[in-house]
Amino acid sequence: MSSSFESYFYYNIGKKIRYYREQSGLTQEMLSEKLGVNEKYIGHVERCERFISTKMLVRLMEFWQLQPSDFYNFDEVYNY
Repeated sequence: MSSSFESYFYYNIGKKIRYYREQSGLTQEMLSEKLGVNEKYIGHVERCERFISTKMLVRLMEFWQLQPSDFYNFDEVYNY
């Protein structure tokens, strides 16, 4: 079972991926293909059905040329 913070973290990661994917004009399948992963992978990550690895996050940030501070700047604040 995942913690509340873990759920918050991966939910917001999924939102960021969806945001940047849509800004790039890519479908989930197109982005999955560019990353060389299963065509359903990005959809699973965006819906928080699957946790993304740090290695894949680094690949995405490189792909979009993002700074980590931009990617991890979530709109919602976590309340402990």
